[in-house]
Amino acid sequence: MYFITLISNPKNPILTQDHAEQLRIRWQGDDLRWLSEGEAVEFSIMNVPQDLWQVWEEHQASSIDLILLPAKNRKKKMLLADMDSTMIEQECIDELADVAGVGAHVKEITAKAMNGELDFEGALIERVGLLKGLDEAIIDQVIDERICFMSGGRELLATMKAHGGYCALVSGGFTAFTDHVARNLGFDEHRANELLISEGKLSGETGRPILGREAKVEALVEITQKLNVTEDDVIAVGDGANDLGMLTRAGAGVALHAKPAVAAQCNVRINFGDLTALLYVQGYEKRDFIHA
Repeated sequence: MYFITLISNPKNPILTQDHAEQLRIRWQGDDLRWLSEGEAVEFSIMNVPQDLWQVWEEHQASSIDLILLPAKNRKKKMLLADMDSTMIEQECIDELADVAGVGAHVKEITAKAMNGELDFEGALIERVGLLKGLDEAIIDQVIDERICFMSGGRELLATMKAHGGYCALVSGGFTAFTDHVARNLGFDEHRANELLISEGKLSGETGRPILGREAKVEALVEITQKLNVTEDDVIAVGDGANDLGMLTRAGAGVALHAKPAVAAQCNVRINFGDLTALLYVQGYEKRDFIHA
């Protein structure tokens, strides 16, 4: 059995009873269950519809996300999350580069790397090199003035942890930022790259080995083994090409507002919902959300 979940932007909840009912009838689903009025609704079906992706595209045109997940093991025991443009709205290295006066160049490299057009490690080394000489105090300044949490993140972590879930933050970014995000949102652990500092200034280098795509897969393997859970017990979320390894191995890999080349390789794509969509696809109702 499978669950179909329809999700709209929580700031513009446009789902209607008629719309959801028409799709339920078309796919011979069971009764509708509203998770949040106008925002999220689900129903179960016995088989994967042959026209699933055609209907998905029709819903995208209407600003509605459509997700299919197996009913078995639907509520996950672990969250594995990317940070930049996932748990926060920004790319940290782009913000640092903007302060350093090389923002436009670095943003271009970041976009290509996240879309899989450039080698992640090489692109990171190049971008960090452009930050050489920046005062280390700029890191805290960027955190204080420029970093915003993605909508729904606090509810996602608080709700999953209230139900026994373990939450890990794994980023190709930097530990100074993951530490801030992990402490504020309640992650149980975090992993990222280290910006090296010499005499109070960024040296233009990062610690080795560089945490990229394979390191995120290693984190998935290591943490699930530590917790004695399976990879199917994991819901992973990210937006860039370096997230694809963990997204394609996790029980539910969510491409959140992802780059086109990344979304194309993921079966769960959230383009209009926020991070609370990860709760809806697991079957949580809005009234179940824990507001940290």
